[in-house]
Amino acid sequence: MNWGVFEGLLSGVNKYSTAFGRIWLSLVFIFRLLVYVVAAERVWSDDHKDFDCNTRQPGCGNVCFDHFFPVSHIRLWALQLILVTCPSLLVIMHVAYREAKEQRHRATGGDDCRRIYPNPGKKRGGLWWTYLLSLIFKAGVDMVFLYIFYRFYRNYTLPRVVKCELPPCPNKVDCFISRPTEKNIFTLFMVVTTCVCVVLSLVEAAYLIGKRCRECILASSGESCQHSQDYVLSHAEPAGTGGQVFHGVDYKPSTASIPPTASSPGTLPEEEEDLP
Repeated sequence: MNWGVFEGLLSGVNKYSTAFGRIWLSLVFIFRLLVYVVAAERVWSDDHKDFDCNTRQPGCGNVCFDHFFPVSHIRLWALQLILVTCPSLLVIMHVAYREAKEQRHRATGGDDCRRIYPNPGKKRGGLWWTYLLSLIFKAGVDMVFLYIFYRFYRNYTLPRVVKCELPPCPNKVDCFISRPTEKNIFTLFMVVTTCVCVVLSLVEAAYLIGKRCRECILASSGESCQHSQDYVLSHAEPAGTGGQVFHGVDYKPSTASIPPTASSPGTLPEEEEDLP
């Protein structure tokens, strides 16, 4: 494994993730991937070799092992980790596509042109949907594999002894599993970490949806407030018009407050109204 490339991928996923996504990434990398590579793979290395049955009938041990262990834990976990981490790589590829498109646009229109993506890594538009669908896909994959493990290995545990009477076994034989307690501990550990990852993915998806709904509500309320202010300003009464509204050229200042002068003899004072 090229750890330099792997480190670059991890830094890219961490850069474009939320706080919940960073916790999920740390949990997958430390408690699932490293445990798988360092410890779990060695525990199941002698899985078939140390599966002993109390018979010497040729083929009996192989048939019984295939019946009780249709798929190895190690191979299932490897497939699960691959499928779970692929959606995060799709998010990185989407961001890289945005950056390349922005570079082509700037190369064509120049540096002063309007930018298509001011921040290519910001989760808006198609990138928001890509990130949300990746969370749902990751949670779905983990839940499917939890169900598969439960169907293959009841209660996620392995018995110490299994009884097999499949042909070509001559009769019901006892078969003994190698290190069942240690395997049960690792199995339960992986199941618990998988459940925590599912919860984190669902919480992050709910956080993104809630944040998006909040932004939409605030934007709609801001537009309604702005519309109300524009309406009030457009229907406001001009000062000094006595409740009358004049528009355009029809507006003329009131002449009642202008006293008559000697220079305007033709102007007569208005008659005073009788007070009650």
